[in-house]
Amino acid sequence: MAKQYQDGSVIEAKHSKLAPPRLYTVLLLNDDFTPMEFVVLVLQRFFSMNREQATQIMLKVHVEGRGVCGIYPRDVAATKVEQVAAFARDNQHPLACVMEEN
Repeated sequence: MAKQYQDGSVIEAKHSKLAPPRLYTVLLLNDDFTPMEFVVLVLQRFFSMNREQATQIMLKVHVEGRGVCGIYPRDVAATKVEQVAAFARDNQHPLACVMEEN
């Protein structure tokens, strides 16, 4: 869409499309020391899961070695990873939370 002014100049509006932000998958990794109930608590507290969802993901982590907590833009994913790491550390559990680019 162009707009013409009295002096004869023309300005054209340029529409640019922003690429959607890159997304990252946040994962919990299995270990032999973190209690299953603690993993369920983490999933409920930091990933807004109900008890049933959290239990399903916890079992996936336990059986398969890792489980998806969610998919987020980079800053949100990094914040969640740090929150989980700090919470696990504060509670003396070695629970590992990582993010992978999609």
